[in-house]
Amino acid sequence: EVQLVESGGGLVQPGGSLRLSCAVSGLTFSRYAMTWVRQGPGKGLEWVSGINSLGTSVSYTDSVKGRFTISRDNTKNTLYLQINSLKPDDTAVYYCVKSLCASESTACPMDYWGKGTLVTVSS
Repeated sequence: EVQLVESGGGLVQPGGSLRLSCAVSGLTFSRYAMTWVRQGPGKGLEWVSGINSLGTSVSYTDSVKGRFTISRDNTKNTLYLQINSLKPDDTAVYYCVKSLCASESTACPMDYWGKGTLVTVSS
């Protein structure tokens, strides 16, 4: 059984930081790229960041560059997203998503999703 379980969300003031985690089980974690996708209130799904299977290549959407850092620990089967300098527009449910590819390319289909963790940025 494949499971992706996000954690670390919460209520944070603008300018604050959070560290999201995604615990993965039921698959060979180190073989696959992983991504973070978010959905803000009243908005569609937005790809946020990706990381290749080895953790040697990362990519980000323009709106989060310089503020978000994606990483992974393949010995712990865990994906992370460090979020700094939070803005109200970052408010969203953040989903951990598995790619079918080793590369973090957004063109590669995604096959497993977590249930998400809610990040709320408000003063």
